Order: sequence, then structure tokens, then C-alpha cells
Amino acid sequence: MPVTPIANYDEFVKVINSPTPVIIDFWAPWCGPCKIIGPIFEKFSNMEEHAAVKFYKVDTEENERAMVEAGVRVMPSFMMFKDGNKVGESAGALPTPLAALIKAHAAPAEAAAAAPAATEAPAEKL
Repeated sequence: MPVTPIANYDEFVKVINSPTPVIIDFWAPWCGPCKIIGPIFEKFSNMEEHAAVKFYKVDTEENERAMVEAGVRVMPSFMMFKDGNKVGESAGALPTPLAALIKAHAAPAEAAAAAPAATEAPAEKL
């Protein structure tokens, strides 16, 4: 499944409140590392084993309110949401932690409960 751009704050709120896990790439056009990791994020979105997760991206230059609301501190930042809660995040252009974050939420519920991910963050309602 391709990565879907989030155009505005209202769309961001709708996406993060999905009952399906969603991962959002917070990026900026001026960010060199964002340009490097972007194609890798796109590749992850097309992998069969990640089909349970929906992939999105937010241009922080065009959607600053979503960036502030999510608490983005560095670029790129990848945040996983489910039911309006931030359930994990990975910062920087690092493929291994990003892959671990996605894998932790792409697994069936029983497998995810049996093996908590190192990238888990406390649930944070936005």
C-alpha cells in the first residue's frame, strides 16, 4: 500500500483516531535525512508483512499544527497511532528502529502482546 499524504490538521485527527494502527512520517522538504529515509519508508509500506498498518506522511512545513500536536522534536520522526493514542515512535533516519516499530504493530495482537517492542512508548491520547 502506498504512503498517503495528510493534507491538513482535520485529516490528521481523523487518521490518528483510526482503530487500525497507522504510522506517520513527519518530514520537511529541507530535511536531508528525510529524503534519504523516505524511499525506505515507502518500501516498508509495500511489504506484505506490514499490511496491517496504514502508512501516512505529513509535510511539517504545510501542516505545522499536526507536527506540534504530535510533539515532533526532530526530523524525520515516525509515530504510530491507534484509536487516537500514540503507541510508539522512532526518531531520525534509522531504518532498523523504524522497521522494529512497524513490525511491533503489524503483528497479530497475540504475537504483539507476547513480545513487547523496545520502541514502545506509553499510550498518549491526542
